[in-house]
Amino acid sequence: MSAGHEFTATLWRWLDKEGRPGAWYFISLPFDLADEIEASRVPGPGFGSVRVEVVIGSSRWQTSLFPSAEQKTYVLPVKKQVRTAQGLDEGSPCTVGITLL
Repeated sequence: MSAGHEFTATLWRWLDKEGRPGAWYFISLPFDLADEIEASRVPGPGFGSVRVEVVIGSSRWQTSLFPSAEQKTYVLPVKKQVRTAQGLDEGSPCTVGITLL
């Protein structure tokens, strides 16, 4: 694993093309961190996804970051189990630790 990074960002909910809330929740990475990841990552499968280990509060899991043209950065999906365990909802500030795998 590479060195970890920590940042604080707001949890947001994906909207469909009609602007209706979807089931997915995300955290957008800070632009400088996304640039650092982009510069250091090895291209691989998965639509430009990057495997990571994530820590939010007492929750730790492995997932992928996904490039988002709309957000102009990588986005981190936050599953319901984590949102429930950490008491997070749309608009909640989150302190996130990520380590590239």
